[in-house]
Amino acid sequence: MFIGHYAPAFVAATSKRSPGLGTLFVAAQLVDIGFFSFVLAGAEHMRIVPGITRMNPMDLYDMPWTHSLAGSAGWAVLFALIVWAWKRDLTAAALAGAVVLSHWLLDLLVHRPDLTLAGSPPKFGLGLWNFPAIEMPLELLLAFGALGYYAVRTRARGATGTLSLAILAIILATVQAIDWFGPEPERLTPAIPITALVAYAVLAVLAGWNERKRDLR
Repeated sequence: MFIGHYAPAFVAATSKRSPGLGTLFVAAQLVDIGFFSFVLAGAEHMRIVPGITRMNPMDLYDMPWTHSLAGSAGWAVLFALIVWAWKRDLTAAALAGAVVLSHWLLDLLVHRPDLTLAGSPPKFGLGLWNFPAIEMPLELLLAFGALGYYAVRTRARGATGTLSLAILAIILATVQAIDWFGPEPERLTPAIPITALVAYAVLAVLAGWNERKRDLR
């Protein structure tokens, strides 16, 4: 799952005590930001195995610090503490932490059994990456259903506010299309985690720009 992870961020951003859509976009992908950073550092590991699932060739065989439930909960608590120290608002911190933890729960739907509770077997995953006819509409429904909810619950500050949300929607659709239909890598190179990290950064910046152009109703 990629853009579907942003659904909880859009919903949480409609709270009057939200830490902001840009911050919540970071929260939504913090687990993967940690994972791809750890892959570059050699602390967690993956490999490319074409055909391992119908939609994703990544064999995510070693990721105890990020994609175990305990690890994800640790990232959630850490991020919540950072937001609390910044905002001094327990609700904002709780929203941010909940969005971080939602990543593991949404991954549970699509991953093959490679997620753990605490870094060791048993491994879990419902494997919707093997069922594109289910996964693809589900991901679009999550992401754009939540974006629509955010659009209804916020008000644009003039034409720029409308444009900012339209641009964010177009970029989300574009990066998801590239993820689904772009050329499949044959081997792991540093370009894979670096590209993912750049994509997360660009989307978070766009989300932060968008929040400055819209107000809650």
